[in-house]
Amino acid sequence: MKNFLNQPNVRYWGIFVGRTLLYFAIIVALIYLYHYKNIDGGTFIYNEF
Repeated sequence: MKNFLNQPNVRYWGIFVGRTLLYFAIIVALIYLYHYKNIDGGTFIYNEF
């Protein structure tokens, strides 16, 4: 298993997927926090349904 994880191709794709998930989580967190930009919170697009 250790030899498999140390292959250059597997390392490259593992780092790529890991960074992609990390950046996606950061963007989702920032969008979530942006919702609370004012004192009574932002309006959500589907509140009227």
